Amino acid sequence: MLKKVISKTIQLPDNRVITIETGKLATQANGSVLIRMGNTMLLAAVVAKEAPEEGGFSFLPLSVDYQEKFAASGKIPGGFLKREGRLGDHEVLIARLVDRAIRPLFPKRFNSEIQINISLISADETILPDALAALAASSALSVSSIPFNGPISEVRVARVNGTFLINPSPSLLEQADINLIVAASDSSILMVEGAMSEVGEADMIAAIRYAHDAIKLQCQVQKELMEAVGVEKTIGTTHHASAIVCYPIALREAIYADLYAVAKQHIPSKALRKEAFMAVSNRYREQLAKDQNGQEVTTTQQKEWLDELENQAIRALILNENVRLDGRLLDQIRPIESEIDYLPSAHGSALFTRGETQSLTTVTLGSKFDEQIIDRAMEDGYNRFMLHYNFPGFSTGEVKPNRGPSRREIGHGNLAMRALKAVLPPDKENLYTIRVVSDILESNGSSSMATVCAGSLALMDAGILVKAAVSGIAMGMITDPTTGRFAVLSDILGDEDRIGDMDFKVTGTYQGITACQMDMKVAGISYAMLEKALHQAKEGRLHILEKMAETIAAPRLDSKPHAPKIVTIEVEKEMIGAIIGPGGKVIQEIQKETFTNIDIAEQGYKGIVTIFAGNQEMLEKAVSRIKTITARPVMGEIYKGKVKSVLNYGAFVEFMPGKDGFLHVSEVRLERIENLEDVLEVGEELQVKLIGIEPKTGKYRLSRKVLLAPDVVAAGG
Repeated sequence: MLKKVISKTIQLPDNRVITIETGKLATQANGSVLIRMGNTMLLAAVVAKEAPEEGGFSFLPLSVDYQEKFAASGKIPGGFLKREGRLGDHEVLIARLVDRAIRPLFPKRFNSEIQINISLISADETILPDALAALAASSALSVSSIPFNGPISEVRVARVNGTFLINPSPSLLEQADINLIVAASDSSILMVEGAMSEVGEADMIAAIRYAHDAIKLQCQVQKELMEAVGVEKTIGTTHHASAIVCYPIALREAIYADLYAVAKQHIPSKALRKEAFMAVSNRYREQLAKDQNGQEVTTTQQKEWLDELENQAIRALILNENVRLDGRLLDQIRPIESEIDYLPSAHGSALFTRGETQSLTTVTLGSKFDEQIIDRAMEDGYNRFMLHYNFPGFSTGEVKPNRGPSRREIGHGNLAMRALKAVLPPDKENLYTIRVVSDILESNGSSSMATVCAGSLALMDAGILVKAAVSGIAMGMITDPTTGRFAVLSDILGDEDRIGDMDFKVTGTYQGITACQMDMKVAGISYAMLEKALHQAKEGRLHILEKMAETIAAPRLDSKPHAPKIVTIEVEKEMIGAIIGPGGKVIQEIQKETFTNIDIAEQGYKGIVTIFAGNQEMLEKAVSRIKTITARPVMGEIYKGKVKSVLNYGAFVEFMPGKDGFLHVSEVRLERIENLEDVLEVGEELQVKLIGIEPKTGKYRLSRKVLLAPDVVAAGG
C-alpha cells in the first residue's frame, strides 16, 4: 500500500526553512513526524495505550525520551560497548524541556499511558536540535489520535550584538548575552528556560515576545498539517471514580470551611500543617465512606476528593485575603540563615537555610586532569565547571532508595550551574577545574534556588574570584480564570508549588538575571502576569543578596591553606623538550619528588607549563625546578657544575640542569696538565665560569682556570 506523505514548511525570520513531514516513517505509531532544518533531522513518534491499566492512574503517565544517534554525525560511540546506552544528562535535559511544555496540555483526568520518543537521526553542526524537539513532539501529537490541547512549539531566542535571533548557529550563540528556550501555544507562554549575562527584566520580556511571534507561525503550520491529515481524536479519556463521586452539599461546605480555617491558622511548620489538615479528614472519615446515594467510596477516592477541596481552600485564602499558609505576605521572603567554612576539610563550603529548605554545598578544586570529558553525538571536548544536585528522601521525611540522579536532580543541577557559571572568572584567570555539590538536607520549596545561594557562598569561601554574588528565588502564582484575579507569590512553599499554577525560578546578581526556569501548570501566562512576577522576583533576589552579604561580601583573596595550589609559567618553546626530558624522565622525576601534576602545552611561539600541587611548599619546589631548567646561561656567570665525562683534551661539565659545557684541558688549572684523568673524575663537583658560546652551534665553553687567577683568589674567588 502506498503511503500518503504530507509535508508543510515553516519560514524563520532569516528565511531559513523548517520542514514537517508525516506519513512516511514510523507509521504504526499513533503519530509520527520528521522535522528537518538544514541537515538536522529529528524523528518523533508518539504512542498511547488505548485503555489505561485497570484502576487507572491518579496522574498523567507521560514519558518523554530524547536520544542523539552517534551515526547522525558520523561518529562511533566511545567506551567499551561502542553503542548508545543510558541517556546522557544533556539528552535528559532536552527531554525535560519537551515534557514540561506539553504536560499541562492534555485533557484533565486523561490517564492513558503515553510515550514520546524523539531521535536525532541526522546532525548539522550549524543547527542545534534541542530547539526543534518540542516542535517534533507537538507535531506528532497533533497528527495522532491522542487528545491534546495543542499545538505548541519551542524556539531558542538569543540576543547577539543587540539583535534577537531565532534558533541561531552555535558560533553566534557563543556571542549572545541572552540564550533562552521558550515554549508557547499561539496564545500564551508555557515554559521558559535559559541563561543570561546579567540582563534586565525588560530585556528578558522582549526576548520572550520575539520568540512568541515565531512560535505562533509554527503553531499555525501545525494546524494546517492536522487539517491535511484529517486527524480524528479516537483515544478516549478515563475518569476516576473521584471525578463523579458526589457528597451532600452540606457536608462539602462543612469540610471546606474547616479546611479553610486550618489554612488561615498560618502554621509555619510543614509537618504540623499536614497534621492539622489530616485531622479534618479524620473528623469526617465515617461520613465520607458513602456518597449521597449511599454507594461506598474507596479510601483513594476520598483522598483525591479531599485533596481537591484542600487545594481550593488554600487558593481561595490567597486570592481573598492576600495572605499565605505560613502567614507571610505575598512578596515576603522566609527567614534566611547562612554560614561559610562549615566543613573544615572542604576547599569551600556553605550552609544555606531559608525557612524549611536547607542546602549544604561544597566546592572542590581540581586540576586540568580532573576535567570532565565530553563525548556526544554533536559535541566533543572538556568541561571545567560541574555542579551536582542531590535530593535524598530524608530531606522531605521520606523513605527513598538512592538509585543515581533522577531527571529532576539533573534538571535542577543544570539550572544552578547556569546561574553560577555566568559570574565565574575567565579560564585564563581561573586555572582550576571546579566541582560544586549541593546536598539538600531539608526541603519545603525551592531547593534549587537554595543551591544557587549556597553555591555562590561556597565559591567565594573557596577563593574563586567570581564577578558577583548570585541568589535565586522561586515564584508561584494562583489564578482564577473566572474572575481574572491572580496573585504572585515570592519564595514559594512546597504546598504552594503543589497547588499553584506556576513555578518560576529566577537567579541573578545585583546587576541582572543570569538564569531562569519557568513551568506552567495551566495553559499559559499573560505578559502582565510575567512582568509582575519578574519585578517581584527582582525585589526578592536583592533582599536575599543582602542577607548573603552579611555572611561573606566578596571572595577570599586566596584559596585555603589546605586547598591545592595551581600556577602557570611561560617558557620558550624550545625549552619544552628540556622540561620533559628523554622519554619523559625529567618531568616524571619532578612530579614524583614534588607530588605535583604538570601539564605542558604549546601556545604559539611559547610553552605554557601548568603546575598543580597539594600545597604551597610543593608548588614552590616544582616551580623552582622548572625555572632552573628553563633558565638561560649568562656569559661571565659562575656556576657550580658536575663532571659528566673526562677525555684527554677536556671534560664535559653539567653546569645547569640539562645544560653541558666543555671545559678544555687548558682551562682547568693555571699550570699545564699532562693527564686530565689524574686531575678530574666523573661526578666531581667544581665551580666553573661561562666564558663563551659558539654562535653557530650554541655550545658552551667553560673555564675553571680563571677562577684560580691570583686576583680572583685574592678577592675570595
